[in-house]
Amino acid sequence: MIYADNAATTKMSETAINAMLPYMNEIYGNPSSLYSFGQQAKEELEKARTRVAACLGCDPKEITFTSGGSEADNQAIFTAAKYGERKGKKHIISTAFEHHAVLHTLERLKKQGFEITLLDVHKNGVIDPSQVAEAIREDTCLVTIMYANNEIGTIQPIEEIGKICREKNVLFHTDAVQAAGHLHINVKEQNIDMLSLSAHKFHGPKGIGVLYAKRGIILDTLINGGAQERGKRAGTENLPAIMGMAAALEEACAGIDNYSEKLTALRDRLIEGLDKIPYGELNGDREKRLPGNVNFCFEGIEGESLLLLLDDKGICASSGSACTSGSLDPSHVLLAIGRPHEVAHGSLRLTIGEDTTEEDIDYMIEAVTEVVTYLRNMSPFWRDLTTGKRTHVFAK
Repeated sequence: MIYADNAATTKMSETAINAMLPYMNEIYGNPSSLYSFGQQAKEELEKARTRVAACLGCDPKEITFTSGGSEADNQAIFTAAKYGERKGKKHIISTAFEHHAVLHTLERLKKQGFEITLLDVHKNGVIDPSQVAEAIREDTCLVTIMYANNEIGTIQPIEEIGKICREKNVLFHTDAVQAAGHLHINVKEQNIDMLSLSAHKFHGPKGIGVLYAKRGIILDTLINGGAQERGKRAGTENLPAIMGMAAALEEACAGIDNYSEKLTALRDRLIEGLDKIPYGELNGDREKRLPGNVNFCFEGIEGESLLLLLDDKGICASSGSACTSGSLDPSHVLLAIGRPHEVAHGSLRLTIGEDTTEEDIDYMIEAVTEVVTYLRNMSPFWRDLTTGKRTHVFAK
């Protein structure tokens, strides 16, 4: 089997697994307990917070543990909204191709009287900082723009956007779920006020994540109950998962340069191979993208059929984000960069990892080429394209 869906989730590393084990059967006390066994767990919890903070370039007190990226996104956005509302500012800026954890939260705020501006995305999938500068108004309370897109892998100019927000005195949040552990991040240097991440995207456990919030930002409480996480996120801390996340993030950040060099070479080899398939095109910028992300659209096919046939050939892939893979609707990300519906339906996302080999890349190129050809030969839509009854979208 070739696993090429690392953007959906990653295999847990041995480092993360080994880091978790002692906190399941040895140091398993409740960190909120006053007796020494519980306080030992509390001490380990704070050590993990310090380790995560070091990876992001922030203070440990600016780290809040969550259940993952979606919760962190929600808490960050609702926090900024409440902060803005108190000052009479109810305008939020984002983009049309954010993760649904952001978009659906913004839809909820819209129903509460907030005005939402979704910036148009260029064909290359990269936001221009000038778009942000032009959209900011006197009543803007938040700009939330993802660090790297979860479908097409394009990397945004986060530092420049953050600088604009800082100059305009507007809070800046970034969903860094796809970026953390894969790209160098320093929240202070990059002018980031709030940042979300999720452990299972960098070989940590599922169900655990982080919200970084700059000192002075008082988080809005989503989950009420106990006084955990400084009273801003109730519930007994998942200490094993937290320890696994800290270990996985440290390991990932330490190996970013080597990881990036290897995956970029493999990614480019895969892009070059798939680019030879007629009437197919890469989605997103060729260079400003995550090292392991390849996303193509092919005319004349349906993405679901493509995935099922690739599965038969032992390749795990997706046609979009894991959160929407069960939907028959075309990807909102691809529509946002200007792909028409009939082309967006024929998308393929391959996200490779450290275990991927050159042999795997060559096999994927061969398999995708065969399956695309097979599906087109059965497609009435493709027949219309080849006979001139319909017009090709792509030029080759």
